[in-house]
Amino acid sequence: MGRGSLLVSETRLQTKLFFRSAVAAFFTLFMPLMFLIMINFFIPVDDASGFSPSQYFTPAIAVFGMVTATFTNLAINTSMARDGGILKRVAGTPLPMWVHLGGRIMSAALVGLISVTLMLAVGWLLFDLVIPWSRMPLFALLILVGAAAFSALGLAVAAVTPNARAAPAIANFVILPLAFISGIFFPLDGSPEWLQTLASWLPLEPLVSAAIDLFDPAIPVVFPWSAIAKVLAWGAMGLAIALKFFSYEPAGVKPRGGEVSVAYGD
Repeated sequence: MGRGSLLVSETRLQTKLFFRSAVAAFFTLFMPLMFLIMINFFIPVDDASGFSPSQYFTPAIAVFGMVTATFTNLAINTSMARDGGILKRVAGTPLPMWVHLGGRIMSAALVGLISVTLMLAVGWLLFDLVIPWSRMPLFALLILVGAAAFSALGLAVAAVTPNARAAPAIANFVILPLAFISGIFFPLDGSPEWLQTLASWLPLEPLVSAAIDLFDPAIPVVFPWSAIAKVLAWGAMGLAIALKFFSYEPAGVKPRGGEVSVAYGD
């Protein structure tokens, strides 16, 4: 098989494994959906402006769903695969390690796209979300950029996590506070200025703000150069950390010869 075919097959395999785990599917797909439903039920439509809260919260929580599918899942599952010896066994097979990890990343991105699509569909069907179809290519670009960047950050967390038992705590310790200060569950307009400034330089808030702006008809369409640049910069940093510290050996075991590059060979 060619390398492209191998990557597609590995992506298909990892996606099947994901959906066989009821817990993973629930927390990745249905927990963000539950947030969306509860928020829309409890926050009424503004009678004065007629603005539906769904126009704000649907794109925001859709981004959160994508981040959960990529960052959180890769950080936890890759750590578990490493400590369970799965990555080490893969390294001893003809399958290139980059194909295996690429399959994990593409599978996570695919699940993230499913989550985003589900959020938009539920918002449109149940909560009067108006989908600005002419802006959807830009929204799709934001989602793909975010998926790539947060996948890299997820692998970085997996690379520096001491063991698989600590991975869920570390991943959630990073992403949950980040979500709360990034305007996903409430607008940041009333928060302190220093917090808004801090959030704007972290990887999630620029992505969330750009996505929300695309769903607000009162805001003209502007290509989100700044948001994309910030998110890609964080993704590049995550990739650099992952390449520097990643190991396929279980925690506490040093790779033979102190090198990990053999894992990426053919």
